[in-house]
Amino acid sequence: MKKKPTPSNSRCKMGTPESDICSTASALTGLFNLVETDAPDALLTHGPAPLKTVDALRILLDVMFPGKISAIPVEPSELGLFMIRRLSEVWRLLHREIRKALPYRWIGEAARVEGARPPKIDNLDRETRRILKAFLDQLPAVRKLLIADVQAAYDGDPAALTFAEVLLAYPGLLAIAAHRLAHELYRLKVPIIPRIMSEWIHTKTGTDIHPGARIGRAFFIDHATGVVIGETAEIGDHVKLYQGVTLGARSFALGTDGTPIKHIKRHPTVKDRVIIYAHATILGGETVIGTKSTIGSNVFLMESVPPNSVVSSRHPELSIQEKKRRS
Repeated sequence: MKKKPTPSNSRCKMGTPESDICSTASALTGLFNLVETDAPDALLTHGPAPLKTVDALRILLDVMFPGKISAIPVEPSELGLFMIRRLSEVWRLLHREIRKALPYRWIGEAARVEGARPPKIDNLDRETRRILKAFLDQLPAVRKLLIADVQAAYDGDPAALTFAEVLLAYPGLLAIAAHRLAHELYRLKVPIIPRIMSEWIHTKTGTDIHPGARIGRAFFIDHATGVVIGETAEIGDHVKLYQGVTLGARSFALGTDGTPIKHIKRHPTVKDRVIIYAHATILGGETVIGTKSTIGSNVFLMESVPPNSVVSSRHPELSIQEKKRRS
């Protein structure tokens, strides 16, 4: 049942500008849905808090790369205590936000349309604890992947002279680290929170990776800016992307209600050891880029290519003329 606040104009009988402010406030108040629901006019009181979620992500990035985010040096002898303290903070922050997000498994609009049923309410705390334990158990594996990503960045960029430079300065590494963390929560079917994390890092790095994308070992994004990787994209091991690359969807298949069909593969598969140069666009869930292929700059591709392919676009005709000299 949709519950709306009832505006009261009687409270607004006062002098200007107070009366004008009060009238506008009353009108705005009537435009919010106060029921715990997923709707365009929802108040969002019941959902996870973006700021708290981002705080948790920042701490997790500090766990993966101690001192990178907090800028507090960590002595080797204190590393164990540092980890305990930071992970305790993560648990405290994420426990509250995950618990608030879990009801969207059944009140979320897509879940509601698909007929999802709520579990027994006393299972909510238990499920939150299960998710958090499973998430923390995966953090060592995430750390191992990120070490391989650092190595890939150093090996793949001749401008990188130290690993410290990669660790401290490369936006692509930051984007990949945030993605790998958000992806673990996505795999555990946590609503909303992984997307908040990925969109925050998007604003920081210019790299837009949906938390659902599956990315293999030793992944490197050079320059990072403008890269878009969609939800159902699959990327193999030792893949390198340059700025402006899009792994996107073709036109969406629509359901009987006229909206895009959910839960289908919409984005490309990129096999191992592929290089994709700047501003290439690769679209479609059935598109597969074969192992060890190279995709050139500005290529627009909506079909699969076999392994060991080189794909390039025809070079536009250039006109180079000598400047006219002034007399």
